[in-house]
Amino acid sequence: MDEQLLAGNIARLLQRVRLAAQKSQYRNSDILVVAASKGRTPQVIRAAHACGLVDFGENYLSEALHKMPELQDLPLVWHFIGPIQSNKTALLSQHFSWVHSIDREKIATRLHEQRPPHLPPLQVCVQVNISREESKSGVSLEELPQLARTVLGLGRLRLRGLMAIPAPSDDIREQHDAFKSMREAFLALKTLAPDIDTLSMGMSDDLEAAILEGATLVRIGTAIFGARNR
Repeated sequence: MDEQLLAGNIARLLQRVRLAAQKSQYRNSDILVVAASKGRTPQVIRAAHACGLVDFGENYLSEALHKMPELQDLPLVWHFIGPIQSNKTALLSQHFSWVHSIDREKIATRLHEQRPPHLPPLQVCVQVNISREESKSGVSLEELPQLARTVLGLGRLRLRGLMAIPAPSDDIREQHDAFKSMREAFLALKTLAPDIDTLSMGMSDDLEAAILEGATLVRIGTAIFGARNR
């Protein structure tokens, strides 16, 4: 990918984030941009870091493990943002700083048990299936409190908040409704977990709606790197 084009994309994205944050009544600190780097080469990730990005999100464990050694000289923060298979938890717990997609107690327990003791607690979010899509991972709002209690009791994990991938929609009202429901769930969870601080929601096409409804972290792929070759 052309580095000048990449730099321009990142500058435009950060401006979008700043403008949305200025309009949101819920923001009082910087919004973290996680570059969704699925399908991107180490060279492109290195170029994105040179433009100021530090946090990178991967969906596929094997792909991420292939990239990480080539980038170990950089102070990158790796986020796992894809569905989790139980046989992959050991490697996830060893190689990532964040896991956004905890959706059941078995996964949380395995990540806790397999987190190496010399590493700090794994930063985690519980994924909520806010649109109740059968094809997507995540707990229902009704199941959320019990899973959160489980995570809070696991010392090698630190519950940071919630993550969601609402059903895609071009309707601005529908976007806001889904993100508003997530904000309400986040605020309700704070009564159980007062220290949570992360609402991970919003991607390239709907980040403004997400930020206006209180997102603290957005996961951006296309707006940074362009459309992926399929």
